[in-house]
Amino acid sequence: MIDEGYIKFDIDWRRGPPPDAQTVADLNRWRKPLYEAGLIGEYTDLGIGFGNISMRSGAAGHFVISGTQTGHLGDLGPEHYALVTGYDIAANRVTCRGHVKASSESMTHAAIYELNPAITGVVHVHSAAMWNRLINRLPTTNPDVAYGTPAMAQEFRRLYDDTDFVDKGIAIMAGHDEGIISFGADLAEAAGRILDLRGRN
Repeated sequence: MIDEGYIKFDIDWRRGPPPDAQTVADLNRWRKPLYEAGLIGEYTDLGIGFGNISMRSGAAGHFVISGTQTGHLGDLGPEHYALVTGYDIAANRVTCRGHVKASSESMTHAAIYELNPAITGVVHVHSAAMWNRLINRLPTTNPDVAYGTPAMAQEFRRLYDDTDFVDKGIAIMAGHDEGIISFGADLAEAAGRILDLRGRN
């Protein structure tokens, strides 16, 4: 069952100026090949978008992320991104601003950034083929844990501390059908890790 597109945390969204053009260009540079590979997109039969991308920006705890339900769009403008300005994982709360609400995966991205300040880019994609091929072969979250929840944040900490997630930078989300997440020192590394998985056995 596809469980995607629904914001599961309390969100404090304030309409405000969109992210700057350079930040958007940096994000779009790596979102484009992911979209073209079908790793970001939409379940057309359900009308639900999937996949998102983010990068750290500005103050500690801030990151720019693609907006909720933008997966179907091939090209994103500044109005399609939001700046997360704060979050409380334990309280399940995210604060953001922009022309659109931050992605329903914002809590997951926040949890990844919490792992290491050297992480500056995070990518979340969907691929049934890669998910089925790599589940339990790459670091894999507990199947009972849903995306966008404090429990998922704890799962990523467990994987980071106890598996080679710290080195591989990719995890399979067992409780989130088709969901795969990666991180990197920059967006090139985060996106490249996902793109390099295609076609591997």
